[in-house]
Amino acid sequence: MEGKRPSALGGRLLDVLFPPKCAFCGRVMDDPRQEICPRCISSLPWNRQPPRKIDFVRGASAPLFYEGDVRQAMLRYKFNGVPARGWVFGRLIAEDLQKRDLTDFDRVTWVPLSRRRHRRRGYDQARLLAESAAEVLGLEAVPLLKKIRHTPAQSGIAAAEARRANVSGCYVVPAPAEAAGKRILLIDDIITTGATISECARMLMLAGADSVRAASLAIRRREKKELEPHEVTDI
Repeated sequence: MEGKRPSALGGRLLDVLFPPKCAFCGRVMDDPRQEICPRCISSLPWNRQPPRKIDFVRGASAPLFYEGDVRQAMLRYKFNGVPARGWVFGRLIAEDLQKRDLTDFDRVTWVPLSRRRHRRRGYDQARLLAESAAEVLGLEAVPLLKKIRHTPAQSGIAAAEARRANVSGCYVVPAPAEAAGKRILLIDDIITTGATISECARMLMLAGADSVRAASLAIRRREKKELEPHEVTDI
């Protein structure tokens, strides 16, 4: 018991020196046990649209839309060296899947970075999301995919066709037996056109996966004119 005392004291000291902040807006939290402030909980663009249809994927879902404070939080997470946010965001992904009753998978993996981008960034943001989500879901995150060719960032490419061409052929499944017969949850940080998710899912299916479901923290909002006639905007 005595051995735990310094860490508790150290934790309180860290809270004084570096007070916990909301994972989205950055406000200092009144309750250090919370990770999202009450304002963000009530005002963030929560996604209640049905899972998105994407080629080779059973459906793609996300708890949030990629806009406003969510977009800014994701940019900080990816480019400003705050990997700890991945554990908060990953739990949100898992909880959203559970609320939607979309837990029909037995293996979790992620969309990997290229070796060059991983070296420059220092961490793989999608892997952290997958590991956190898998922990909540009672599974293990497994590296099924490998990116073998460095490509320009998808965020800098507007056209859907160009995005598909950019990622075509740059992912492989090094150990197909790890994917064969599995129902896979594929996690990425953001889904916009779905080109990257589709290409990764295609490779997993070619490796023998039974099915692929996709999830991310944030997804591009679809306007009503983009929804299928049978779809509704609330679940």
